[in-house]
Amino acid sequence: MQIQTIDLLPGAPGVHHSLQVLRFGTPGAGPKAYIQAALHADEVPAMLVAHALKRQLAALEADGRLRGEVVLVPFANPIGLGQHLLGAHEGRFDLRDGGNFNRNHADVAPEAIRLVRGSLGQDPARNQRLVREALRQAAQALKAVHPAQDLKNQLLRLAVDSDVVLDLHCDHQAVMHVYALTPQAAQAAELGALLGAQAILLATESGDSPFDEACSRPWHMLQREFADHPLPLGCFSATVELRGEADTSHALAEQDARALVRFLRLRGVVDGGDDQDDRLPELLCQPTPLAGSEPLTAPCAGVVVFHRQPGERVEAGDLIADIVSPLTGGITPVRCLSAGVLYARSGGRWAMPGKRLGKVAGTSLARTGKLLSP
Repeated sequence: MQIQTIDLLPGAPGVHHSLQVLRFGTPGAGPKAYIQAALHADEVPAMLVAHALKRQLAALEADGRLRGEVVLVPFANPIGLGQHLLGAHEGRFDLRDGGNFNRNHADVAPEAIRLVRGSLGQDPARNQRLVREALRQAAQALKAVHPAQDLKNQLLRLAVDSDVVLDLHCDHQAVMHVYALTPQAAQAAELGALLGAQAILLATESGDSPFDEACSRPWHMLQREFADHPLPLGCFSATVELRGEADTSHALAEQDARALVRFLRLRGVVDGGDDQDDRLPELLCQPTPLAGSEPLTAPCAGVVVFHRQPGERVEAGDLIADIVSPLTGGITPVRCLSAGVLYARSGGRWAMPGKRLGKVAGTSLARTGKLLSP
């Protein structure tokens, strides 16, 4: 294992943030995987899984079982790690301007298109190499004017040329779920089966450029731009939501890390050895469109009383929660419009009007526009 430290652009004199990057295997020897934890810095289960991954990858490297390279960033947001406001950790939004750390990552596709135009041919492997190098160049050319932007650019530089990108997060209270690109539903289903995901949510574009799509969507865009030239989708990228904020245990972290290593074996990054079982666990859900995911929002202020647990199957019209007015004692029911799995719900029990209370993975809705939470 090699340890790299990347210093971020300082926001003020005397303020210093840096990324720790752990590198396993040999660059260029085989496929490259990039895994980062807690870009939303208060989503701490991801950091515990990264801790377990570090040990497992070090053992695989010592046994000579890494065919390629694995880059692991065990805490992807040192800025957010240090943000506390009135005793509460705020790792999702940059306190400088309110920006979400997992939104508005750079779109390197236009520059990559410019760099490869006129040079692609009919050899898909050669085209893939040319595009990968163009993506590297485009990411290296990115400029930043403040620390959060520099953080996003540095992370993209580490990941953009990878064959596999896994961005580890969690929700408030949730079951395991995965977000990925629609054209990569088969790989997402493999990952979901290994992790025991109860929702796999697919979109070609979810809106606001989250990190995983900043890595994978450029391939899709170049495929469309150069439709006359064979170009495989060279990067599978997914956001892995590791259940809820309180789901931190060594047993779960070891289990999840083993599942991620098994996925890397399927992608050719890790040599499984002769004694490994290649059979996938039973898939607990079928992938569904992210556009079909129903956000349940509070119509009024009050105390939230949930009637359904994350992971439960619900039907259209089912009662999910009550909102109780402390002023009148009145109860306002919150019901779902679609059938599916309640895969996440709010950890807070006080609602303001418009607060997102839960999410149902269904197929009957067809939302448009920005599909992710703010």
